[in-house]
Amino acid sequence: MNLKGTVRAVCVSAARGTAKRPVERALLIKAYGIEGDAHAGSWHRQVSLLSCERVEDFNRRGGGVTDGDFGENILVEGVDLRRLPVGSILKVGAATLRLTQIGKDCHSHCAIHRRVGDCIMPREGVFAEVLEGGEVRAGDGVDAALPDPDRPFTAAVITLSDKGAAGERADGSGPAARAMLEAAGYQIVETLLLPDDEAQLKAALCRLADQRQVDLIVTSGGTGFSLRDRTPEATLAVADRNAPGVAEYIRVRSMEITPRAMLGRGVSVIRKGTLIVNLPGSPKAVRESLGVILGPLEHGLGILRGSAAECAR
Repeated sequence: MNLKGTVRAVCVSAARGTAKRPVERALLIKAYGIEGDAHAGSWHRQVSLLSCERVEDFNRRGGGVTDGDFGENILVEGVDLRRLPVGSILKVGAATLRLTQIGKDCHSHCAIHRRVGDCIMPREGVFAEVLEGGEVRAGDGVDAALPDPDRPFTAAVITLSDKGAAGERADGSGPAARAMLEAAGYQIVETLLLPDDEAQLKAALCRLADQRQVDLIVTSGGTGFSLRDRTPEATLAVADRNAPGVAEYIRVRSMEITPRAMLGRGVSVIRKGTLIVNLPGSPKAVRESLGVILGPLEHGLGILRGSAAECAR
């Protein structure tokens, strides 16, 4: 894969929901984005990028778009951005970026989709945060570097609770999971509080695994016998492979504390490069469950990432 390219265009827009237009140069600000662009801010999608080869292919099929029409900030020639994994480092002009998301969800069709029946940004666009600021202009070089295999593992925490999502109960289990993961060296990229809704959970799991490419997702809640407890079903529905040992070990060790742990229905699976583990719903049970799996889990995540070797005798 070619890791060197050139900036074809730099584009900005002052308001969201409008097409971006090329500018001669742009100033990228650390941890913020492009000065004067509506999508800059303290979040993970500070800068959007698109490979110009994808745009040219779209135009050959009758697209008729110009630079910035897909909402991209930086159009890059020579690098297939969609093939870079999250965590890749991009040196763009005088600025340094880190990829944080591949593709995006499209909740409402844009003007281009309505006009020609397609939009490539949701499947071909990538998003980045600014690590080091600097000026970028058309013609600048682009150097991509794959992520360090020994970088910290990333994680996302999802709490499932109807009352919590409705603001009727404080979430204690999500913060408990986050605190333990951070203490173990994980980088937490998102925490979510969702109702016990199977469709919403499936969508969140797919987005975090496919677009944000997190190493680990832990869920809390929705693993009991209630009719609304659908976390295991949602998790199994998005799985590529089963990884039952993690959930089984949680139950075995938890039954040393209470026999009611046998009633837990949590599962553990793999989707692409992400391990998903269901935890019980109480803060105490979350701490107990994570406490018994965090140590051996790192080896499995290393194998999944490709930074650790399989065990053999």
